[in-house]
Amino acid sequence: MHPISGPAPSLWQQRALVPVLVSLGMLVAIISSLGAPLIPTIAAVDHVSVADAQWSLTVTMLVGAVATPAMGRLGDGPHRRKVILTGLAVVLLGSLLAALPLGFACLIVGRALQGVGMGLVPLAIATARDSVPPARARSALSTLSLTTAAGVGIGYPVTGLLAESLGMYAGFWFAVIATTLVLIAAAVVLPSSPGRPAHPMDVVGALLLTLGMSGFLFALTQGERWGWGSPRLLVLGVVSVLLLIGWALHELRTAHPLVDLRLIRDRTVFAAHLTTMMGGIGMYLLISLVTRYVQTPRSAGYGLGASVVVTGLILVPFSVTSLLAGRMVRILIRTQPPVRLLPVSCLLSLAALLTFVFAHGGLWEVFVTMALAGLGVGVNFAVTPGLVVGGVPAHETGSAMSFNQVVKYIGYSAGSALSAVILQAATTPGQGLPPESGYRTAGLTGCAVWAATALVAYVLIRSGERVASAGIRGGHPALAADGGSIADGEGLVPGTGAER
Repeated sequence: MHPISGPAPSLWQQRALVPVLVSLGMLVAIISSLGAPLIPTIAAVDHVSVADAQWSLTVTMLVGAVATPAMGRLGDGPHRRKVILTGLAVVLLGSLLAALPLGFACLIVGRALQGVGMGLVPLAIATARDSVPPARARSALSTLSLTTAAGVGIGYPVTGLLAESLGMYAGFWFAVIATTLVLIAAAVVLPSSPGRPAHPMDVVGALLLTLGMSGFLFALTQGERWGWGSPRLLVLGVVSVLLLIGWALHELRTAHPLVDLRLIRDRTVFAAHLTTMMGGIGMYLLISLVTRYVQTPRSAGYGLGASVVVTGLILVPFSVTSLLAGRMVRILIRTQPPVRLLPVSCLLSLAALLTFVFAHGGLWEVFVTMALAGLGVGVNFAVTPGLVVGGVPAHETGSAMSFNQVVKYIGYSAGSALSAVILQAATTPGQGLPPESGYRTAGLTGCAVWAATALVAYVLIRSGERVASAGIRGGHPALAADGGSIADGEGLVPGTGAER
């Protein structure tokens, strides 16, 4: 473990650290998905289109894509405790803004601020690795790494139950109370930061990534409204792409990049990042489609007319099977090179979308769909961290895992936006609901993407299979369902959960 500056924590603080860190991780997981089942309700209450209401989920993921590497950089060194507490304070402010009935704009700002919390889980993992005694460290890290999948399964039902009983804003008030409690506990229990030197923050890289991704996703969601051939849409799209290209060139040239893009040259590592991003797209594309479909009233000629509570419960099978997938991967890698599981994860996700496209007439069929999706995403997120760690030099694993987190959150935000775009394009002007064929089109689009991803992943991993397998079995087992990696060795790079 690395030396910790400041006074030594008391015995009770040491014992309370892991529960507090797990609570922090669970809080972030719940808040990141908070409100997803409420998208139709938000559209009705705030008098906006469902496509616009989808931004209440998309913006959180978008901010998370930038916040994770930025907070990792800020928390790398003597400021980790301050970064965690400040991040929780920002999440608290965002929860409060989202909870106040001040209109749709205020809700979006609040959800954006809540997205900052997505950068806290890697910092919590790093804190546990540095501060928890070695005998308890592995168990603590494993528990922390699994909080994302478990949190989604809790967040959706909680949101639905509170909204059904107390109104749309009750879930956000729950976030206010929960964040306050975790902030107080963290302020009391968190140890002093490690005595590491600080690294400069890549402000230019953060701005370019934020502007480029925001512009691209906004153009994607406005295409149907503005017209796909409209000059302003084309200008916005071109500018956004140029900003992202500029970001990539900047990251390749700067001494302390926000994300080191040079680490994707290895084919196995590239395949891992690709399937991580596609896993994020597929996960939130399917979640967004399912949550809207099951709430559609039967009078529309399709849909299940489910309540918000029932809608929240459909994510429980997803979380359960994603956790099971993490355990399954640990068994499979004893006899199979982990790299071979990447195409398998894609095929499982493809099966989930096919199930939704051709069998969605009853709730039990939707539960089966989400269970299959959990297996696919769980296998993917369990395998990819170890492949990344095993495919890059040891001193570069931090940057590599930071990039893996970024592409995951980019996938989340893109999948959320893509579902809204396809359904909006299928909706007849003047109609509030898309036809059932819109869901079929979105599902088949996802199927095509997954099939192509499985093929590309298979081609990419063939040449790097032996190296990746040796890296995993040499001490880098992928144990995490949320993209974290638990590796033997000394210390984690803050903001990534990866070995230094």
